[in-house]
Amino acid sequence: MKKIEQLSTIKKEIESHVGEKVMLKDIGGRRKVFIKDGIIENTYSSIFVVRLNDSHRRISYSYSDVLTKTVQLEYSVS
Repeated sequence: MKKIEQLSTIKKEIESHVGEKVMLKDIGGRRKVFIKDGIIENTYSSIFVVRLNDSHRRISYSYSDVLTKTVQLEYSVS
């Protein structure tokens, strides 16, 4: 599958979970791994925004971060 098709699939998947709780695993490199809980707040053409639960901070990631597994999302089942 082409990378553009994969990115489109990832974008649609994340769009379908807007407003839902998510566990976010951000692999920052050199043994830096951040695991946070948040809510997918919004999606845009090339990024999506997650509002963290432990603060009023928002973090944005690109869909290619998910493709390259720099960011991993685990959706909460409610």
